[in-house]
Amino acid sequence: MDNPASTSQPTAQSILLKASVLMFLFRALAGVTIGARREEVSSQLLLLISEFAPCREGYILLGRSDEEIGQKVLTAIPATSPLAPVRQQMWSHVLVEGPWVSASPAAAAIPIYAGGSLAGVMVLSFAAAAEASLDSLTAIASIASVAIESAREVERLREDVEQHLRGNGGIVGASPSIVKLLDRIERVANRETTVLIQGESGTGKELVAHLLHRGSARAEMPFVAINCAAIADSLLESELFGHEKGAFTGAAALKRGKIEMASGGTLFLDEIGELAAPLQAKLLRVLAQREFERVGGTKTIQVDVRIVAATNRDLAQFAHEGKFREDLYHRINVVTLRTPALRERKEDIPMLAEYFLRQFGAQCARPHIRLSSETLRCLENYDWPGNVRELQNAMEHAVVMGDGDTVLPSDLPESVWESAGRSDLPAYQSTVNDAKRESILRAYEKSKGDYKGAAAILGLHPNYLLRLVRNLGLKDAIRSSREVVR
Repeated sequence: MDNPASTSQPTAQSILLKASVLMFLFRALAGVTIGARREEVSSQLLLLISEFAPCREGYILLGRSDEEIGQKVLTAIPATSPLAPVRQQMWSHVLVEGPWVSASPAAAAIPIYAGGSLAGVMVLSFAAAAEASLDSLTAIASIASVAIESAREVERLREDVEQHLRGNGGIVGASPSIVKLLDRIERVANRETTVLIQGESGTGKELVAHLLHRGSARAEMPFVAINCAAIADSLLESELFGHEKGAFTGAAALKRGKIEMASGGTLFLDEIGELAAPLQAKLLRVLAQREFERVGGTKTIQVDVRIVAATNRDLAQFAHEGKFREDLYHRINVVTLRTPALRERKEDIPMLAEYFLRQFGAQCARPHIRLSSETLRCLENYDWPGNVRELQNAMEHAVVMGDGDTVLPSDLPESVWESAGRSDLPAYQSTVNDAKRESILRAYEKSKGDYKGAAAILGLHPNYLLRLVRNLGLKDAIRSSREVVR
């Protein structure tokens, strides 16, 4: 590749910006599996590297083992390249001794390490040996190491999520509270006992009910769910117990209720604490005698059904206050499972966020999207009053509203990233962000408010600059500077 060095002296701010872009691109390269995209990212990286060390030809070769990287060194460099005659010598030196620098041909090969082992090598040729700045290239390799380790950590997280989901029926997490919950589910699932699931809204109570059903001898039979809070009391009786033809105005035909439909399987009663008192009495009979009559009917129907109920209420307190039948409470409270709130298991947030990110990324044709470290820190610092459901919605919002391959804090709903607090960023990141803001504002000032001109001054793509402006909250400052210029 032919890229003469820029004649202008780079500022500290522009170097910081370019270093950030280098890290972003190396991370992208480590995660790219599509050949065309890999070539595109690699070209962008080499173009940026040439600004620090003006290389004429370059290759960034990553791999999981010494053998894989060595094979790429020997095959990726074409026979027509000036580097071809020294490929084997260069690779042997890198493998044993580290960085390789040659005066003839003028070239360098810099190893990239990740997690203490070789992860790749940068191979570059120059017009003159003096242009091969070992200090600059070693610094770039260090940036690459951090980016690759980050990408591999995300990959490991994805593998953990997939493995976890295969065994846990969609319940994502490895915290002690989730491990305890899964252990209790496994113990109870294959028993015929009635189960009460308690937990705040959005903590996955229905997922637990599904897992209980799938682990039982009834797994091949129906799983029927009904939300007792979502249907008016006047209609809920018919939904649960069914009705005979002509039982009331509009009952034009016989209707089987949810209890009858679930016969042989599992009936899941969500938000059972909202059940009206008359229906509580009828449900008590189903639990005690496994029989009922349809609305408007006289025939007693026998039913073989397992009942799993869920609530976000304190049913014991409700029963004590007379708001819920005490005898029904004791009937359904044979075994109680508690789904923990997300704020009680924050160590599960990275795994959950990654799971939802992959889910919505695939739906929105953004399969390579990933979380930045700043974004993950925001997610972990937020209290999540809406629990896992709120996190799920936040990740969908980030995928829909963001752009590029990385989710930034500003892509999250404002309630999340503002409540998490920008002050929680580490000193290094705050310093980098401050440098970015100052550099961008100066560039806009020099270009008299023209973003394309500012992008040219900074050596960035205009679209990437606009994204930085949005993410760093600079729109108002730039607008004010334009008004001053006018």
